[in-house]
Amino acid sequence: MTAMADLTPTPDNPGLRISKPSRSATARADFACHCGETGHTSGDDNVRSMSDYYAAHKNTHGGRK
Repeated sequence: MTAMADLTPTPDNPGLRISKPSRSATARADFACHCGETGHTSGDDNVRSMSDYYAAHKNTHGGRK
């Protein structure tokens, strides 16, 4: 089984991870790009904003290596 730490994005393994274990839990997100930019946030609205930001950023930097 894969541990959650193994799913954390890094510049060597870029991506976006979103977690919301239950409807009442606070959403959390982490991202990393191969350019070295990283970010993390919590809260439903902040996670939505980060998801939009990451999508635009990924398109600018060509996605995965």
